[in-house]
Amino acid sequence: MTVNGAISPDDMGQTLSHEHVLVDFIGADSTGYHRWDREEVTAKVLPYLQQIKDLGIQTLVECTPAYVGRDPLLCKMLSEKSGMYILTNTGYYGAMNDQYIPKHAHTKTAEQLAERWISEWQNGIEDTGIKPGFIKIAVARDSVLSELHAKLARAAAKTHLATGLTINSHTGPGSPAFQQLEILDEEGVSPQAFIWTHSQRGIDEERIRFAKQGGWVSIDNMRDDPKRIESIVEMLSVMKANNVLNHVLLSHDAGWYRVGEPNGGDFRDYASLSLKLIPALKQSGFTDLEINQLLVENPKHAYTIRVRKN
Repeated sequence: MTVNGAISPDDMGQTLSHEHVLVDFIGADSTGYHRWDREEVTAKVLPYLQQIKDLGIQTLVECTPAYVGRDPLLCKMLSEKSGMYILTNTGYYGAMNDQYIPKHAHTKTAEQLAERWISEWQNGIEDTGIKPGFIKIAVARDSVLSELHAKLARAAAKTHLATGLTINSHTGPGSPAFQQLEILDEEGVSPQAFIWTHSQRGIDEERIRFAKQGGWVSIDNMRDDPKRIESIVEMLSVMKANNVLNHVLLSHDAGWYRVGEPNGGDFRDYASLSLKLIPALKQSGFTDLEINQLLVENPKHAYTIRVRKN
């Protein structure tokens, strides 16, 4: 489900599965569309989208959640001007000391939060008519999930069962990733419905085990840095050697037009995967078929809308 409506998964093409257009870190109680000008943001961001479109990227998964700068109409404008598919999301961001969680989320139950997110799927986000293409939540990097973050995971599981939307969870280390899988299991949701975002903060053994359970492993810290590229090639080589390359997603976690900074601050482009990682993978013996698996087949299956029960 893109910001311009449903498409066939086969139309996604090469996909960047975790990126950002705009972020607003002022806090849940102060953010809002009044904080930025869509035309100004579009002028800044559009060239970066055109760059990756020319490099063969067709779809961008925009992971900025509500209360942190999610803007479906901005994404729609950028999609129409760039000719790229863009997905937006429903859900709440619980990391960074819960400052981006709306007040009602502290007192509402998991069922009540899920009702809100399901409503965005059924009726569109606010009055835009634009539907979310996935569920985005975030939990802290703590070894044990807080009660609030466990509730977010449970609400996401309930939302998945009602909508078929995949859960993309900003997580980091392995411990909270596996705890979220336990919550999904309690709710009857398969690991295939869950993306462990920022899995590069875990270790090889955890990523392998997670993938073998059926979950999606997102390595999403791509940037134009030789050591970073080398590190990602090593991670992918380990996943390949353990026959779980078909459960890996790749992206930059880049973009970040920062509201409140002059001209949106230092915007990081989305091109390192195409310009740096793919050549490095080929040099390391990855085939075109394996690269296609990572950039086309895996995102297509991860973001297809279908209920996945355990």
